[in-house]
Amino acid sequence: MDLKEIMEQSNFAVVGDTLNEDKYAFKIKEGLLNNGYEVYPVGKEISSLNKIAEDVDVIDLCINPAKGLSLIKECNKPFKCIVIQPGAESEELLSYLNENKLPYVESCLLVGLSLYGKKS
Repeated sequence: MDLKEIMEQSNFAVVGDTLNEDKYAFKIKEGLLNNGYEVYPVGKEISSLNKIAEDVDVIDLCINPAKGLSLIKECNKPFKCIVIQPGAESEELLSYLNENKLPYVESCLLVGLSLYGKKS
């Protein structure tokens, strides 16, 4: 899945500090909401991906790589793709995703919103 295809999805789980206006997770959450996407903030607002009642298309990791890896390892929800924001990647996370054949891209949803957002 590329960034354009990701932005054509509807339901996003944003993993990170979605309550702090200075954090990218907050900016991504707000950007997605303002563009008409369904957003589930995981981290400070929802404790686990598994606690999201609805289907999730995209999991956006905007969190410390070790915490992101832990949340992905415990996740038993189906999803289409993981977006790994700059700074949220680690060799351990990428190895785990590759070994388990989990679809991911290393990209930025803020760029995706500016290029392909629903309101664009």
